[in-house]
Amino acid sequence: MSFSTECNRIFWANTLEYRRLHDVNATFSNPYPPATMQALLCEKNWIDNVQWDLEDIIRNPDIDPAEALGIKRRIDAWNQRRTDIVEQIDTLFFEQFAKVTPKETASLNTESPAWAVDRLSILTLKIYHMQLQATDLTATPEHRARCQQKLDVLLTQRVDLSTALDQLLEEYANGEKVMKTYRQMKMYNDPSLNPILRGTK
Repeated sequence: MSFSTECNRIFWANTLEYRRLHDVNATFSNPYPPATMQALLCEKNWIDNVQWDLEDIIRNPDIDPAEALGIKRRIDAWNQRRTDIVEQIDTLFFEQFAKVTPKETASLNTESPAWAVDRLSILTLKIYHMQLQATDLTATPEHRARCQQKLDVLLTQRVDLSTALDQLLEEYANGEKVMKTYRQMKMYNDPSLNPILRGTK
């Protein structure tokens, strides 16, 4: 099984489990051993599912401002956790390829493998929700047709991204790419870097 196939399998199964509960306050129970790649993939996708719903809720034009603020802060916290997990995934990749000697012709990539994984997870949610729209018998045929066209594009994107991710990992293994880990260096959640949090202007 290729790495992307495993990703897509975990993401789809986890999305179905979250949607079965359909509760942003549901307790996340990870079925995989802690600190493993599978556990990180599963938690990453769970966060994406929760954030998807929170982003829907906060767009309610009649939402109470205090509730909206609470949700916004919750989204920020989830975003930080999401970034942390992506960086942990990249660390596992770095360790996996640490003993590979890059060829003299080895090149860099525009993004790390984990951020491609991040995009695959979010694509899973887009596919899930677009599929619901494309098969909604209460909607008009025109609406379903438009959504089916969009679904077809999303499915193609998943195939292409999955292929590109597997190719990238193979290039790392063969020394054709230089594996580096990058950090997002997010400043807004850091009290030492955010001037508002540290009480200065």
